[in-house]
Amino acid sequence: MTTITHETPNGVDVTQLDQTVEAIQNDPTLAIFTFRATNDWLGGGHSRTRVQGFWGAGQEDESRTEPFVLEGDEPPVLLGSNRGPNAVEAVLHALASCLAVGTAYNAAAQGIEIRSLRFDLEGDLDLHGFLGLTPDVRPGFQNVRVTCQLDADAPEDRVVALWEHVQKTSPVLDLLRHPVPVSIDLAQK
Repeated sequence: MTTITHETPNGVDVTQLDQTVEAIQNDPTLAIFTFRATNDWLGGGHSRTRVQGFWGAGQEDESRTEPFVLEGDEPPVLLGSNRGPNAVEAVLHALASCLAVGTAYNAAAQGIEIRSLRFDLEGDLDLHGFLGLTPDVRPGFQNVRVTCQLDADAPEDRVVALWEHVQKTSPVLDLLRHPVPVSIDLAQK
């Protein structure tokens, strides 16, 4: 009788991770994913986004029986009601979340146990761009600063190499560092 054990350093099933990598190497079409979100404006600065199904690994994923619901709003100083983080704060969350999963998964794959991991993020934004007051000021972040505090059971050179690899492979960091083609259509009712 053969017993199969699954290692889960950092809460990551390394066996499943290895199987996923092997499956994609054998069939590159399995790597193509399409994520979706639907947002409804609720008034003022408040909107609600629902995230549920997506296409990935060659099929429609139906594992989420209920949608994730994300609230978006503005603070009162920006005429909102604080019903949720604003959009640029959500971007900071997306970046931190992406870096966290990338760090945990890659560390697990490399046999590095993470004892603690924390990200502190700040982004500077000039409202002149958002309000259309100055055409030469971009409406988004002028810069974003990320500080990663990582305590792991590996020598410093391996931790530095891990961190460099995570930055090279982070989808959200890539989105922020490189322009992405975005097509926008207006469908009037």
